Amino acid sequence: MPSTLKRILILRGGALGDFIVTLPALRLLREHGPHARIELVGNPRAAELGRATGLLDTVHAQSEARWAQLYDPAPLTPALQTWLDGFDLIVSFWPDPEGELRQHFAARGPAFIADTAPPTTAPAAAHFCNALRPLGLATDDFAFRLNFPADIRAEATRRLAGLENFIALHPGSGSPRKNWPLDRWTEYIARVGQPLLIITGEAEAHHPGRPETETIRHAHEWPLPVLGAALERCAQFVGHDSGISHLAAAAGAACIVLFGPTDPAIWAPPGARVLRHGDSLTAISVDDVLAVSSATPAVATRER
Repeated sequence: MPSTLKRILILRGGALGDFIVTLPALRLLREHGPHARIELVGNPRAAELGRATGLLDTVHAQSEARWAQLYDPAPLTPALQTWLDGFDLIVSFWPDPEGELRQHFAARGPAFIADTAPPTTAPAAAHFCNALRPLGLATDDFAFRLNFPADIRAEATRRLAGLENFIALHPGSGSPRKNWPLDRWTEYIARVGQPLLIITGEAEAHHPGRPETETIRHAHEWPLPVLGAALERCAQFVGHDSGISHLAAAAGAACIVLFGPTDPAIWAPPGARVLRHGDSLTAISVDDVLAVSSATPAVATRER
């Protein structure tokens, strides 16, 4: 990457998992431009992980109305055009099936790179890293380990409030067809015999109802950096093909991920133990999960 690059803009939409599989590509850009200002237009909540770990300097919400101009053949407003002209490199992973977005950057030549939003390579992270090859950037390391600042780890410790040797579990995902049946989660919780951190968010309309006790804690819509720092400390994580599973893996947790209709070769978090019995998660029993859990080494809590 030329050392003259001072400002870089990344266009990357989607949910949490979509952002996390882009982290190795962002790491490439940051390593080769340690003093560059890197800005991203995307999911602000997910991208906060990039800000908290130093990969991103600024995040702009993908929901802002101004970005609609990029899909209109009319010239951009002077204000947006001037702002975009201030970047030395723009990398787009936004959908552009008709080429409207690309036409606004045609004159930038190699200072504009675009690739498809859906991954076409396994694993997904390789797709986004490979897009940067025209810059001379390449890697075969598609895992990313999040490293959280001390204040975020301290907040995670406060929220965990003495919960130790716990299993973290996420009973939801962005799609019901990727979810293990709720009664299986309820049975698993009753049988697992370890302290639990039950993670829920706005996508979980239903979840295994368990009151908080000394050994059960609920992490409902915790800030993602704080949740990631909490997942650093879990003995094990169990979840679905979801962004939270990718967050757990990036935090260094020992992950067991239940797959059904989606392809684990593309979407499984690096290093995760995958459990899949065909396209339906109903084929996975509680005994199956407990057996994999007992065979998966726990992660030792690191000293803080």
